[in-house]
Amino acid sequence: MDSKKLRMGNELRKLVEERIERTLRGIEETLQCILKNGEISLEDLKEDIEDLEESFNLLSQKWSLEILYTLFLKSTISFSGLKKILGVNSRTLSDKLKNLKEHGYVERTVEIGPPLRVRYTLTTRGKNTVLLALPLLYYSSRLTSS
Repeated sequence: MDSKKLRMGNELRKLVEERIERTLRGIEETLQCILKNGEISLEDLKEDIEDLEESFNLLSQKWSLEILYTLFLKSTISFSGLKKILGVNSRTLSDKLKNLKEHGYVERTVEIGPPLRVRYTLTTRGKNTVLLALPLLYYSSRLTSS
């Protein structure tokens, strides 16, 4: 991209869609190559996909992606900062953060006070999940609005 600003219009949509298409073709070609070369069997692939079910279940729960995207945009944020931005109650936010931490998406850092402060950041897995989910969400929304 050059210094020319892109508007959130047809030009930006076209750019995003082209990059998504290129990525999808690359994934499909890679998978076809792996299967063709016998590096992974269909049974292994099926097992790997079934292993993803727990992650998809967690990420599809209310607030999970909102938390991850907020952390992506803010880099590091306190519990109260997340609560304020998202408008979620403390119990729900605490439970969601605990689950995201247990699954390796979020890192929790305690800063000794006074006052005691707890900060949250994305792990590499969390950041990559956000980056991979964004095109999926965009692509899915484009299908439903067409």
